Amino acid sequence: MFENLTDRLEGVFKKLRGHGILSEENIDEAMREVRMALLEADVNFTVAKEFVASVTEKAIGREVSQKLSPGQQVIKIVHEELVELLGGSTEQIRLDGRQPVIIMMAGLQGSGKTTTSGKLAGLLRDKGRKPYLVPADVYRPAAIEQLQVLGERLGIPVHPSTTDLKPTVICNQAVIEAKNQGYDTLIIDTAGRLHVDERMMTELKEVQAAVEPSEVLFVADSMTGQDAVTVADKFNRDLEITGVILTKMEGDARGGAALSIKNVTGKPIKFVGTGEALDAIEIFHPDRVASRILGMGDVLTLIEKAEAVVDKEQADKLAKKLQKSQFSLEDFLDQIQQIKKMGSLEQIMGMIPGINKLKQIKDAPKPDEKELGKTEAIIRSMTLKERRDHRIINASRRQRIAAGSGTSVTDVNRVLKSYTAMLKMMKKMRGKPGFASGKKRRKLPKGIRR
Repeated sequence: MFENLTDRLEGVFKKLRGHGILSEENIDEAMREVRMALLEADVNFTVAKEFVASVTEKAIGREVSQKLSPGQQVIKIVHEELVELLGGSTEQIRLDGRQPVIIMMAGLQGSGKTTTSGKLAGLLRDKGRKPYLVPADVYRPAAIEQLQVLGERLGIPVHPSTTDLKPTVICNQAVIEAKNQGYDTLIIDTAGRLHVDERMMTELKEVQAAVEPSEVLFVADSMTGQDAVTVADKFNRDLEITGVILTKMEGDARGGAALSIKNVTGKPIKFVGTGEALDAIEIFHPDRVASRILGMGDVLTLIEKAEAVVDKEQADKLAKKLQKSQFSLEDFLDQIQQIKKMGSLEQIMGMIPGINKLKQIKDAPKPDEKELGKTEAIIRSMTLKERRDHRIINASRRQRIAAGSGTSVTDVNRVLKSYTAMLKMMKKMRGKPGFASGKKRRKLPKGIRR
């Protein structure tokens, strides 16, 4: 999402690194470019102006650290200010001791509110909560059915709402049911409209008054940029929202909504939607996002994603296979599936520190989801025997695999070549320190050879 902004800022800081000593003139010139980069990223004009003024003041007034060059010092200040602009600290769901904790979802139609309700329920369930989904949109065709389908796919109970009941009645009934069944988190999917209107706000206020939610989360489509910020501000003034969930963060939006919304509404971004899958939702970490914007990567999120999808027992088995050179094409397929669970290749690469510099190199390799899918299709078209022993795959088998996967023999050859090259590399690595099983070699008496 922040790719263009990252590229622009990288250019600004590259110029700063060229100066041994930074003057006010150097800083002013750099900050003018930073301001332009923010405005091009669709950041609110006032927010961009205040951000640049704050960075300029601190850059000129701060004593330069002996450990950092003047250019690095400015980058450090920009990072600190970006963290504050994005909210300062990570905000969690308010667990105020009530049973159940009630979360009211609000937003316009098309922002992804219903899907996000399901995603949030799944995330909270994985963190040990017992969520209960409540469809309270009685106007949009099939809105109730949509949430019921999502609940079924996630294995999360959904309140049996009907369109003949008022939203306040549905919500009150759901609270009673949640208490009776021991659900500790109620997530209410309220009705939206195509634009802000008095009727919608009146209904939302009635639901809010009826159940007194611990959280009122505004769901905003990040692709709409400053429109999302304007609507969030309106909802906040009418409802007093407690936080924001930004959807479609994986898209090609310029990032202005994420960088402006906290400053304009005073309310933090709590979660972000990062894809279409039902587990594509993340807690929003301002410090990590600031690091991504500045091209520093996001190793912590990368580790968390890996831990979430990697089965420890499976990982241990794989490690033993690697030590014994028994890594088969079947294992290769398992690894591809693990990678796909972590998100798109572009998202994963965006979390690796310094990857932005690699992108600037001419003819540098770029992540290709299609190639990954093609490789998966080729391996799936093999028999179990072929996956476990690639040496038996002769010319006729390669033709059959190509036909079965909808690819060419050249593609099959490429996959096998990449796989055998990886096996050779692993064989070389086996002899290096740190790659063995971890057992220490017994020290022999002096003068005795093994």
